[in-house]
Parts: sequence; structure tokens; C-alpha cells
Amino acid sequence: QVTLIESGGGLVQAGGSLRLSCAASGRTFGSYAMGWFRQVPGKEREYVARISGGGSITYYTASVKGRFTISRDNAKNTVYLQMNSVKPEDTAVYYCAGASGPYGSSLVSEYTYWGQGTQVTVSS
Repeated sequence: QVTLIESGGGLVQAGGSLRLSCAASGRTFGSYAMGWFRQVPGKEREYVARISGGGSITYYTASVKGRFTISRDNAKNTVYLQMNSVKPEDTAVYYCAGASGPYGSSLVSEYTYWGQGTQVTVSS
């Protein structure tokens, strides 16, 4: 069993920066990929980024590429999402998720473990 706890959300102005953290406990952290997803009311949960278990492979959805950076510190059992040049359309509840294997995917269904979410609000 894995428990994920996000932190770092809040209110930020457009063009600003925010860093989300997700602390994991339970299963060996470096053995599974981690992802970040986001969701706004009335819409499906949307994939944002993922990182392999070892941390060497990262992928991003097109709308955040070049602005967001996913990273992980396996010694601290923590994954991060650095959000730069944020836009009002980045406003959402952000969730971290743990995959069943070391590489993950962009699909919600490929993730077994989920955090409770943290709200990010970008003002214009």
C-alpha cells in the first residue's frame, strides 16, 4: 500500500511560479513511476507529466512543456512539480499518482495510488 500526500498548492498570479510536492510512504519509492494530473470541476482528470521510477525519463503534456518540470528525490520519497510561467488555464486541483510499474503512462487507469489533491489557482 502507498500513501501520497500533496502540498504546495495555493494562489499565484499569472506569470508566477509554484512548486508542488508529493510525499510517498509504503512501497519502495524508486520502483514505480509517478505522475501529476489535474482536474477542474465538470471535466475529466487530465494528465500533466510523469517521471520514471529512476528519475531519468520524463514526459509532459503539450500545454505545459517548457513551463513545468517534474522531478523526484528517491532518497526523500518525494516527487515535485515546478510550475513556471503559470496561466489562468492552469487553475485546477492537482493530483500526484503512483503507477503500478517503473515507467507509467498518460492514462489515469495506469495509476494505482492517488493523493488527495491540492488546489492551484492562477489569477489573471
